[in-house]
Amino acid sequence: MKSLFRLLVVFLLTTQMSFAQKTVTGVVSDPDGLPLPGATVLVQGTMTGVTTDFDGNFSINVSEGQSLEFSFVGYETSAIAVGSGNVINVSLSLGNQLEEVIVTSLGITREKRALGYAVSEVDESQIESRASGDVARVLSGKASGVQVTNQGGISGSGTSVIIRGLSTFSSSNQPLFVVDGVPFQSETNSQGSFTAGNNGSSRFLDLDPNNIESVNVLKGLAAATLYGSQGRNGVILITTKAGSTASGTNALKNEVTINTSYFSNELAMKPDYQNQYGNGFNQNFGWYYSNWGPSFDEGGPAGWGKQSQINGAVSGQPGFLKHPMNSNLNARFLSRDLLPLLGLSMDSLWEWKPYDSVGDLFQPGSIINTNVNFRGSSDDGKVSYNVNYGNLDDQGFTPGNSLRRNTLSFGGRAVLSNKITVAGTLNYSFVDFKSPPIAAAYSSGSSDSSLYGNIFYTPRSVGIAQLPYAHPITGASIYYRSSNGIQHPLWTVNNTQDAQATHRVYGGTTVQYDISDNLNVVYGYGYDVYSEDNTSYQNKGGVDGSVESQSGFYEKFNNTSSIFNHKILINGDYELDSDWSMTFNVGAESIGEEYDRNGTRSTGQNVFNVLRHFNFNNQEEIEYYGSKNTLGVFGQASLDYQNYLYITLATRTDWVSNLSEENRSITYPSASIAFVPSSILDFGNLPIDFLKVRASYGTSATFPGGYPIASTLNLDTKSFRIDGVDVTSNTTGSRLGNTALKPELLEELEFGIEANLFDNRLSAEISYFNRTTNDLIIDQPLDPSTGYTITSTNIGQIDATGWEVDLNLNWIRGDKFNWSTAINYTTNQSVVVDLGQNTDQITYAGFGSLGNAAIVGLPLTSMIGTSVGRDASGRPLIDASGSYTSNNDTNYKTNKYALIGDSNPDFIANVANTITYGNVSFNFLFNATIGGDMYSSYMMTLLGRGQTIDTVDRELPYILPGVLSDGSVNNKMIDNATTYFGNLIVGPDELRTWDASVLRLSEISLSYDVPKKWLDRTPFGAASLTAQGFNLWYDAYNTPEGTNYDPNIAGLGVGNGGGFEYFNGVSAKKYGVSLKLTF
Repeated sequence: MKSLFRLLVVFLLTTQMSFAQKTVTGVVSDPDGLPLPGATVLVQGTMTGVTTDFDGNFSINVSEGQSLEFSFVGYETSAIAVGSGNVINVSLSLGNQLEEVIVTSLGITREKRALGYAVSEVDESQIESRASGDVARVLSGKASGVQVTNQGGISGSGTSVIIRGLSTFSSSNQPLFVVDGVPFQSETNSQGSFTAGNNGSSRFLDLDPNNIESVNVLKGLAAATLYGSQGRNGVILITTKAGSTASGTNALKNEVTINTSYFSNELAMKPDYQNQYGNGFNQNFGWYYSNWGPSFDEGGPAGWGKQSQINGAVSGQPGFLKHPMNSNLNARFLSRDLLPLLGLSMDSLWEWKPYDSVGDLFQPGSIINTNVNFRGSSDDGKVSYNVNYGNLDDQGFTPGNSLRRNTLSFGGRAVLSNKITVAGTLNYSFVDFKSPPIAAAYSSGSSDSSLYGNIFYTPRSVGIAQLPYAHPITGASIYYRSSNGIQHPLWTVNNTQDAQATHRVYGGTTVQYDISDNLNVVYGYGYDVYSEDNTSYQNKGGVDGSVESQSGFYEKFNNTSSIFNHKILINGDYELDSDWSMTFNVGAESIGEEYDRNGTRSTGQNVFNVLRHFNFNNQEEIEYYGSKNTLGVFGQASLDYQNYLYITLATRTDWVSNLSEENRSITYPSASIAFVPSSILDFGNLPIDFLKVRASYGTSATFPGGYPIASTLNLDTKSFRIDGVDVTSNTTGSRLGNTALKPELLEELEFGIEANLFDNRLSAEISYFNRTTNDLIIDQPLDPSTGYTITSTNIGQIDATGWEVDLNLNWIRGDKFNWSTAINYTTNQSVVVDLGQNTDQITYAGFGSLGNAAIVGLPLTSMIGTSVGRDASGRPLIDASGSYTSNNDTNYKTNKYALIGDSNPDFIANVANTITYGNVSFNFLFNATIGGDMYSSYMMTLLGRGQTIDTVDRELPYILPGVLSDGSVNNKMIDNATTYFGNLIVGPDELRTWDASVLRLSEISLSYDVPKKWLDRTPFGAASLTAQGFNLWYDAYNTPEGTNYDPNIAGLGVGNGGGFEYFNGVSAKKYGVSLKLTF
C-alpha cells in the first residue's frame, strides 16, 4: 500500500523544479521571417516545453548547456544548444508536410507519407468550444468521406455517421469509435421505432468534445484491417487529452486550461407562415385543421365580412367568433358548466386574426459549457498526468427538452524503469437527457403523441397559448376541434416525457516492456460499461396514438452494456540494411460484449398524474439479453525502402461465438503500397514539392447479431386471460435458425495520390475506392407449413464506388495577414448487383410500400412509393375531378415510376476558410450537399393545409399538367385547396418527394488572441475570446421557399434508412461566445 501511495502522489502532485536555470526568450519564424504561432519549443531529453504565441514568441526556463528543440508541422525540426545568451531566434526550414506522424489502427503511429490508404485528421482547434456537445456533429464537414445526419434539433437527439456510404442493409453501417485505444460503444438506443417516437441519444454523446486532443478517421478496409470485423464501416480514432498524456505526448509542462462557452439555442426551421387566411375550406370558415378559410381582411371575395360566424351576426361583435370551447368543442368532452373553471363563459369570444403558435411555444434555449484541464509532468518527463472536468447544461428551444452532462477523466504515464512503462486512463460520465415525445406525424395527427406535428400544423387562426389544454376535472387533453381529435401541444408538453439517464465508466491500462531498443511487448486492458435508465410516460387523457397510449402508460427500463478488451502486442522496428527498414506488429485480442435490458411497461392509468407501476392496471415485462465473444489474432509488417517506397502487409483472423463452428472464423488480409517519387526524381521547374501515389487492398466481414443459427421458444406468462386468470403460452418463434449462415464478406480496392505544390502553398489528396459486399445476409420468407415464416440466408452482392478529394490552399502568407482554405469533396454510390434468383426487391427501411428498397441494378439508397398514374407515353393522368390519379403498384419491376427517389446525394463539398490579421482570426465553414431526394411529411402538410406563403395565391383556379383518360390535354380547373390538399395529402407518394440539395453556412467564428505582453502581470499565459455561430443560414433551394425546410434530418432514426422525414425533428441554430484561459 505504501508503494501504491507513493506512486499516486508522484502521479498527481509532481511539479517541475529547476536549479541553476535561466529564462531564454526568442522568436520562431519561417524562412520568410514570418512568425510561427503554436510552434513547440522543447528542452531536449525532457518533457519540459512551451508553445509560441501568436507572434511566434516564446519564453522558457532552461540550464546552460542544455539544448532547445524547435518543431512545427510541415517544417524541419531544429535543435540549438543554450549558451551564455538569453535570446535565441530560430528560422525553421520548410519540410514535407506529409512527414507528420499520425495514429493508425490499434494506436500504432506511422508517418503519413508511409501510408498506402486514406486517413483524415481533425485537430483540437476544430473540435473544442463548439455549441454542440455531440462529437459526431462537431466533426461534420471536417473530413471527406464522412456523412453526418442529425436526428433533429432536439438537444441530445441521436446522430447518424456513415463513412463511404452503405455497404449492407442487414446490419449497422455506423463506424467503430475507438477512444484512447479502447473500443467505445456508440450505438443509439431509441425508445421505440420512428413511428412510435425514436427519442434517444447516440452514446458517443458521453464524450466531451472539449476533452479531445485529436481525431483520426480510418476510411477504408486496408486502414482498419487490424480491427477486424469491428472496423468494416471505418474507424473514428479519438485521442482524449488524458489519452495523449498516457501515450507520452503533449505533457510539456504543468498547465491549467479553462474553456467556457455560452450559446443561444434557437429554432432554425421555422416556416414562413402566411398571415392572410385562417381555418376553413374554399374560403369558408370552419374549425378545421386547414387554412383554406376566409381572409383576415374584412373585404374582398374571401373576406370575413361574408362569414356570419365572424362578421358579428353570431358573435355580436364583428371580427370575433364564439370561443371554440363553448361553440365548437363537443359538450361530451367539456361540459359547459365547467367553463368558469377555465376562465371562460358562454359569452367568451375569439378574435379572428393570425396567431404565432410556433413562436409562442419555441423559445430560445441556452447552452453553458465549461471545461477545466490540468496537465503536467516531472522534469525528466518520466511521470506525467492529466485531469479533465467538463460540464454541459443545454436547455433546448423545445419546452421540456434538456441535456446535462458531467464528465471526469484521469490520464497518466510513468516510466518505472529503463524497461517498463505503465499508462492508463479512467473516465466517468453522467448524461441526463429529457424530451417530449417526437413521433412520426402525418397530415393530421400522428402515430403516437408527438409535439412537433400538432404545433407546426396548427391553423393560423388558432393560438395554442390562448386556449386551455387540460380538462379542469379529469386533466385530459381538450382542444378546439368539435371531435377533440387533436392532442393539444401544451398538454403533450405537460403530460408526457422521454428521458435517459446514463452513467458510464470507460478507460484502459497498458504496460509496455522494452525488450531492446528495437523490440517491445505491450499488454492492454480496456473496459467500457454504461448503465442507461430509460423512462417514458404519458398521463391518461391523450387523444393521439393507440388506445393503450390514450389510457396512460409508464415505462421504465435499464440498458446495461459492457465491453471488456484484452490485447497483447509485440512491436518491432529494425534497420535491415542501408536501404531497407522494417516495422512489425503481432498480437492477439479478446473482446467480450454483453447487453442486458430489463424493465416494465405499465398501461391503464387509474389516478391521473400518479406515475408508479402500482397505479396502472396492466404490466408487461421488457427484457432482452445478448452476448458475444470475439477472439482475434493479427499481424502487420511494413517495409521502407530508402524513404520512398513503403509496403505494408496485414492480416487478422476473428472467431465469434454466435455462429456454427464451421462458419465462426474468417481471415481478413490486406496490402498497401506507397511510392514517393519526389524523393528520388528531380521535377525541374515543375512546382512539385512532394508527390506520393498509393494503392491498397483490404477485406473485412459483417457478422450477424443475436443468435441467428438457433430457433427460439417464446414464453409468455400473460398470453391471454380466461375468467380473469393469466394463461401461459409456449410457442416456437417465427424465425428458423440457419446453422449454415456465414458472415457477409467485404473487399475493397483503393487508389490515391497526394501532392504538395507551389512551395507548399497547395496540398492535394485524391482517393478512389471500389468496395464489394458478397454473401449478403437476407431474410427470406418460408412456407408457414414449415412451422416458421422467415429465415436468414447468404445471397446477393452490393458494389460501392466513390471519390474523395481534400485540398488545402495557402493563398496569402504574410507578416500580419494570412489566408488559407481547406476543401473536401465526397461522392459515392452503392448499387445492388444481386439479391438471388427469386428476389428483385427488398424494402429494408420505412414501411413495406413506402421506404428504402434494395432493387437489383439500382442504388441501395433507392426510395419506393406510390406514383402518379401515367399513360403509355409516361404523361401524368388526370382524373375526372381534375386531380392526379395514383398507381399503387410499388414493385419497380412492374412499375418503374414506383422509384420515387434516391436519398444519396450526388456529392458533398465543404469549404473552410481561415483569415488572420494580427491577433484576430476569422473562420467559416460552408457546406454544399447537392442531390439526394427527401419524402417530407412536413412539407406535404404545410402546403396541403395552406400554412405557408407558398399557398397564399389561392383565389384563382389551377389546372394541373397532364392528360385526361382519353389522351387529351387536361383542361379541368380546380381550386387551390384541391390542388394542395387533394393531391399532396391524399395523393400519391411521388408528389411528396423533393430534391434535398442544400447550401449551408455550417460554422462562422471571429477570435481574438490577447497579446502576451498584456498578460505579463496576470497569472495567465494565454487568453482568447471567440464569437461563434452554427447553422445560421441554409437554403434547400429546390424545396418550397416558405417551408424553410432543412434536409439534414434522419427521419427514420439512426439506421440504414434515409430520405424519409415524418416530422421527427427540426433543426437548430446556435450562436454565442467562448473564453479560453491558460495559466
